Amino acid sequence: MATDATPAANRPETSLQPLRIWPALVLLVLFALAKFSTQINGEFTPTLFMLTIFGPMVIGVLAGVWWAFFSRASFRERWQGLLEVVALGVLGFVIADKSMRGMSFFFYPFPLALAVFLIVPTVLSQWRSKWRTMLTVLAVAVVFGYSALIRLEGLTGDFDAKITYRWQPTAEDLLLAASGKASATPAPAENAEPLGEVTWSDFRGPQRDGVVPGVKLATDWKATPPREVWRKKIGPGWSSFVVAGNRLFTQEQRGEQELVVCYDTNTGDERWRHETAARFWESVAGAGPRATPTLAQGGLFTLGATGVLIRFEPTTGKVVWQRNLKDDSQRELPIWGFSSSPLVVGDVVVVHAGGKEDKGLFAYDLATGAPRWQVASGDHSYSSPQVSLIGGRPSLLMMTNAGLTAHDPVTGKLLWEHAWKIENYRVLQPLVIDGNRVLVGTGIGSGTRLLQVTPSGDDVKVDTVWTTSDMKPDYNDYVVHHGYLYGFDHNIFACIDLATGKRQWKKGRYGNGQGLLLPDADQLLVLSEEGEAVLLHATPEKLDELARHSVLVGKTWNHPVFIGNRLYARNSEEMSCFELPLADATAK
Repeated sequence: MATDATPAANRPETSLQPLRIWPALVLLVLFALAKFSTQINGEFTPTLFMLTIFGPMVIGVLAGVWWAFFSRASFRERWQGLLEVVALGVLGFVIADKSMRGMSFFFYPFPLALAVFLIVPTVLSQWRSKWRTMLTVLAVAVVFGYSALIRLEGLTGDFDAKITYRWQPTAEDLLLAASGKASATPAPAENAEPLGEVTWSDFRGPQRDGVVPGVKLATDWKATPPREVWRKKIGPGWSSFVVAGNRLFTQEQRGEQELVVCYDTNTGDERWRHETAARFWESVAGAGPRATPTLAQGGLFTLGATGVLIRFEPTTGKVVWQRNLKDDSQRELPIWGFSSSPLVVGDVVVVHAGGKEDKGLFAYDLATGAPRWQVASGDHSYSSPQVSLIGGRPSLLMMTNAGLTAHDPVTGKLLWEHAWKIENYRVLQPLVIDGNRVLVGTGIGSGTRLLQVTPSGDDVKVDTVWTTSDMKPDYNDYVVHHGYLYGFDHNIFACIDLATGKRQWKKGRYGNGQGLLLPDADQLLVLSEEGEAVLLHATPEKLDELARHSVLVGKTWNHPVFIGNRLYARNSEEMSCFELPLADATAK
């Protein structure tokens, strides 16, 4: 009887060798559960978010183990195929657009390539090893090849990606092409006119609380729709506006220059600009500054995303003094950039840096920019300092990853603190109620806490009233009205009872937007993530939507500004001014 004397190790590896596919099927199911866990659960939580990021990476390692040791593939197919797939992944990472590198690579191209790596061999498990390997590697190559052609232009609040081809111009590219490269120019003579009344001085308004008293809006926007006054293109950034007279101030990015710009409130035309050679970019939110300017005591104060703190003469844009917060705090650039909107209190301006030891919170002399005091204050935060009366005493409040601290505004001395450590970020402002209660919100689903602050002689007692998961704001500030808290539970607008922390309703699907309270009208003015102005009745009974109107196009995370009957809104691509109909047509 004839026999094949060729040693098994030297035989051609093109024979039919069916794979053991059940481990691959199990891994595919686990992959789907990890990747789409937040959609399956219907509720956004930190655990599920981390699962969507790191789950596919772990499954990718297990897929490699299955293929190399338990798949029944031939020796050559296993190792040749695995090495080729890994090499394609490395090459794909190298040639990808910068926006698709880092964690973005493992969030988008890698999971798709992993799915292909599991699916193709499973479908072709009965094929000969040579063709099976070739088609698997080819499919993975197509995934990484396509990924090299695209650009990530940021994520929505729900972590959905905006993908474009990398050769397509961005909104910033189009703006630069239309206006030319930004260049510093002398301020025109007409900018010497008086500044006028400061009507919106700080981030989220004069009290940093998002409350606009004395206004009541008409609710029939079909009969009397909002009127567009102007609309202009703008550079990327997540700053809001401050307003004085007919001047509107904000921060933005244009190319390699970070800008502070003064616009005319009546036309949207540029009045002056100042450039700093700096550019901050990260893959989630994109390019540009994060903080909002501050108008106080005759000065305009700005903090750029890379840490450049400047005092300007607001009518002309002349620089009075400048500091570098990154150098002063001796720290690396925060992952989301420096985001603290400057706070002017007394004769100092205060910003948060998050450096080690006492290099957390800095106060600079208002007139000269010289350091006045510095104190420890967490190691990262994207909230801003604010001053509020607590127990009748002015207290400088600061929320960081470590919790909430209260400081003496004059010396920076720690008055009291409440520890509530988190591993992710804090962005919201503390909300003070009735002078002795403080709401603390925490990003990525950790919830909201109500604190009771009771002074007792030289000591201060801080008690937790309740902690709720019924309101889990990310970077979307909330407001309190008549005993109820209104804001975003992740990206759905909701109402909770301030007495108990229990939810009243949760229904408004406005993405990760921002809101203002019009207390005299029992109204809420929400700017949705899609750029719609939405008017709500502030009631705990139900979501009562009164009207809505589109005011911007594109992802909108910036806080709106509302003065008189004018809504000023912006995002990373455009800004607009709308006149909203007042309930009293004779109101100013």
